[in-house]
Amino acid sequence: MNEARDPGDLPPISPERPVPGVDRGDRVHEFHGEGVNVTWSRRRCIHAAACVMNLPAVFEPGRRPWIDLSQAPAESIARVVEHCPTGALHYERTDGGAPEATPASNLALVTRNGPIYVRGAIEVLDETGAPRLTDTRVALCRCGRSATKPLCDGAHLSSGFNDPGAIGTEGTVEDRGERSGGLRVRPLADGPLDLDGPFVLSSADHRTMIEGGGTRLCRCGQSRTKPFCDGSHRTTGFASGSHLSTSVQ
Repeated sequence: MNEARDPGDLPPISPERPVPGVDRGDRVHEFHGEGVNVTWSRRRCIHAAACVMNLPAVFEPGRRPWIDLSQAPAESIARVVEHCPTGALHYERTDGGAPEATPASNLALVTRNGPIYVRGAIEVLDETGAPRLTDTRVALCRCGRSATKPLCDGAHLSSGFNDPGAIGTEGTVEDRGERSGGLRVRPLADGPLDLDGPFVLSSADHRTMIEGGGTRLCRCGQSRTKPFCDGSHRTTGFASGSHLSTSVQ
């Protein structure tokens, strides 16, 4: 199967100011349809294929352009876009239809051999604490190899990252008193991801779910207590290189 996502002749656009759903410095392709417009970020797309599996007539890798909004009603397109776990796809209804709703709670799902999928009211910061991305769907790197840290770029596939997505008892999840509100994700320089705000952390099989208000998660790929940080980044020489992570792809 041809997995190429070719946007055709549409040039990428760079928002002049921060836009929800668009990573800082990213350039997205915008597709126009009857009653709905869709944006796609090549940088954030890791070929999770939720769109392809659920609406193949619209989202067809190998076709040029690979997104054809004329093949389905706006409601169906919007519903499928909301299943994109990385936030690479977003939509805007132009027919008066409802926009994507922000989930009432924040869920961080540890996937098998892959990233952490986060859904909710999410704010991703950079290592200085400055806002980088606000979104309802984000994929966070766990393998330590992504070129767009702390976001996942699919490097776990080529690097052979192997982890079942289980949640053990060795990590620490804090109760910081918050029961509602957004989740802030801040990568610490050459270190873990700091989650601050109410969330539920789920194992890949959904059998283990932990509610909390703060924790630190491994992003070097070497922790023995994944998904939690155990300090391995200090001995493995992990370099986050976040100053390079917003380069346009």
